Amino acid sequence: MEYPNSRNGPIDELGSDFLQVLRWSALAAGIFYGFTHQRTIYARNVAAHQKAEYDHKAELISKAKAEWAKKNLPPQSKTASGDVITDPNDKNFDLEAYLTKLQAES
Repeated sequence: MEYPNSRNGPIDELGSDFLQVLRWSALAAGIFYGFTHQRTIYARNVAAHQKAEYDHKAELISKAKAEWAKKNLPPQSKTASGDVITDPNDKNFDLEAYLTKLQAES
């Protein structure tokens, strides 16, 4: 059997087949790597976007809570020194501290 395009006969054809397999394998590996790398980049971008959105919502919620507290909670009735609440209807009213303060004043 003659191989008109090869110098060494079947040896060159085997080498050529090997190179073809090598080329196609490299192409397949490159496509696989590109696909997985693109998925990794996309997943990072999605995670960063979700975190930024979550942080923004958390910031809005904390601002809304602060505004609600400023609007709805009554100002605390404190003494001139500012350490004892004198309003008995306040939820933070401390009777013992109030009586101790009255005793110290008299």
